Amino acid sequence: MKNNIHSLADVQTEKIGENTMVWQFCVILKDAKIGDNCNINCNVFIENDVTIGDNVTIKPGVQVWDGVTLEDNVFIGPNVTFTNDLIPRSKQYPAQFAKTLVKKGASIGANSTIIAGNTIGENALIGAGSVVTKDIPANEIWVGNPAKFLKKL
Repeated sequence: MKNNIHSLADVQTEKIGENTMVWQFCVILKDAKIGDNCNINCNVFIENDVTIGDNVTIKPGVQVWDGVTLEDNVFIGPNVTFTNDLIPRSKQYPAQFAKTLVKKGASIGANSTIIAGNTIGENALIGAGSVVTKDIPANEIWVGNPAKFLKKL
């Protein structure tokens, strides 16, 4: 099986790995790169300057904007919000969007917000509903608004 793209998805990229599932009502723009064995659930939007590694799960209601990289084995819970413009204005775009990196094995809980320009470390866990405003070290659990250190994994 190469990949399985639902007939009601709008997938413009050809850079999708083997055994990746893209469910209905997804929009994936032409320059996005998605690895092998991913599960892109329904109602997900993936912009152009996005790289998604292997074995990534993205639950429904997520938008992955330009400048976001998700490394291998990342879990993105339902309705997680990424940002990419620190000073958003209508019809005024930055010269370059801030970069956000979610390192391998990290998990982000449902309804969390990830402010642009931050890195979430390897195997880190972000609790549901958290707002990430700074870099998160590897192997730690962070929760709350703003997200604060809870404990080491």
